[in-house]
Amino acid sequence: MTTTIDTTLHALPIHHRERLMRGAREVNFPEGTRLFDEGQSADRFWIVRSGCVILDVRVPGRRPAEVGSLGAGSLVGWSWLFPPFAWQLGAEAMTLVRTYEFDAEDVRRMCRADPVFGQAVALWIGGVLAYRLHEARTRLLDLFAPHATNEGPMP
Repeated sequence: MTTTIDTTLHALPIHHRERLMRGAREVNFPEGTRLFDEGQSADRFWIVRSGCVILDVRVPGRRPAEVGSLGAGSLVGWSWLFPPFAWQLGAEAMTLVRTYEFDAEDVRRMCRADPVFGQAVALWIGGVLAYRLHEARTRLLDLFAPHATNEGPMP
């Protein structure tokens, strides 16, 4: 039996989700808009309402490499929760993207003021990170694992 982790906003208990959503504002990003780049200050985050956001990583001398895509219900950005509050990846709207935007400092303040809320947010973000790490690992195995050959098993 496989357990699926809910990495959407619905992973937060409803009373915490409702509290978080009170600070949301609707923000749209036209296709091709950079939401953020690696190293920039992570001062906000988003929940995708519709559209597609691509996560990427800088590769010296080349275009950024795509490392994931996020759709409706997905969290865009987790670096806002952890010092030094700088983006670890980049993100770009691949389509028109409609989001709920949150001010990171406001949410961190709420987490400090209410440790139960803070723990719920931390567990939610931790679940997102664990899921994305698993996805990245799977993608890397697909790219770099030895493929079957007619030469028989490797020594």
